[in-house]
Amino acid sequence: MPLHWKLVIDCADPHRQAAFWAAALEYRIEDHSALIERLLSAGAITPDLLTDVDGHRAFRALAAVRHPDEPFDPVSDTGLGHRLLFQQVPEEKTTKNRLHLDLHPGPADRDATVKRLETLGATALRHVKEPGGEHVVMADPEGNEFCVQ
Repeated sequence: MPLHWKLVIDCADPHRQAAFWAAALEYRIEDHSALIERLLSAGAITPDLLTDVDGHRAFRALAAVRHPDEPFDPVSDTGLGHRLLFQQVPEEKTTKNRLHLDLHPGPADRDATVKRLETLGATALRHVKEPGGEHVVMADPEGNEFCVQ
């Protein structure tokens, strides 16, 4: 049986990153407020670990996005398929990513996708033409590189 997985991305502002990537991928931001209320009621977490995002309680140092058509736990709103988890870390990004996302809108939609991502806060870094194809290297709002094929 295949393993369930999520990609965890270190960042300074998990909620800003979640908002960007949810819009970029057309994913859904997970709403963990019901889970948070259960954990608070059980004494498993304290309010200092929380913040308010768009009118609901959220973990201060974590935010996640999930594919809208894949299964999720209705109690916690945690995705059970493709998802990205953004976790706050104290250090800044200092070097090139060792892992990155490739987005595949296709050649006909590449330029429009790049423009849309720029309006969301991404930066186009360079256009790459190789014998195997073309892509645009971009950076998300915190400077993490990704490619648009």
